[in-house]
Amino acid sequence: MALDILGPPPVKGNRYVLVFMDCFTKWPEAIPIPDQEASTVAEELIRAWISRYGVPMILHSDQGTNFNSALFTELCKLLGILKTRTTALHPESDGMVERFNRTILNHLSLFVSKNQTDWDTHLLLFLLAYKSADHEATGCTPADMLFGRTLPLPCDILIGRPSDPHSSPNEYLKNLEARLESVHAFARERIKLASERMKTRYDSGATGHHFKEGDQVWMYNPKRRRGLSPKLYSRTEKDLILSSRN
Repeated sequence: MALDILGPPPVKGNRYVLVFMDCFTKWPEAIPIPDQEASTVAEELIRAWISRYGVPMILHSDQGTNFNSALFTELCKLLGILKTRTTALHPESDGMVERFNRTILNHLSLFVSKNQTDWDTHLLLFLLAYKSADHEATGCTPADMLFGRTLPLPCDILIGRPSDPHSSPNEYLKNLEARLESVHAFARERIKLASERMKTRYDSGATGHHFKEGDQVWMYNPKRRRGLSPKLYSRTEKDLILSSRN
């Protein structure tokens, strides 16, 4: 499972969106929160995720202080959660949640009022739509991946839903297990193919660089320096390679 915080939208009580997403099923939750303190994040993790879906085995986040605080670290230790985080200066390693954040913003921009203060009222129906739509990576809906069935939607009132065959609890569980195995196998194959395509695209644009000791290179340094204008400050510095490559 991965998590992140999106914000801040215009202020009216809630300022941020705490985002959770299961890495395999792509099932998301997005919770409006008033701040991004570690205590708030920990409380919502328990209330909005663990109380509904159980304790995740692994929790992946960026390097935000709220996700790596003593309180949050202790909570993960207490619950037996392996806590991992993105590589410094490389947010792409949490790309799944970053893409979902962009999807949230694109959706909200279509429905918020002119003063943008009602953004949090649109999150729940957005989540319903997202959970009911086929995901590009898996080829299945998050609902199918998690529950083995589609979610009832408002449009079903108009067009109707297929009638479910009556079965005993044991028959239902057996059929559900078989369906989940089939859906998950299909999704794994889709995810594997998507990963291979992504690697091919990345490798096609990658160029190899060969350095030796003493070469002058540009070193990326995004840290701001006090007293210097960030608009005029170069984010790269000329440096020397003083030691051999590791």
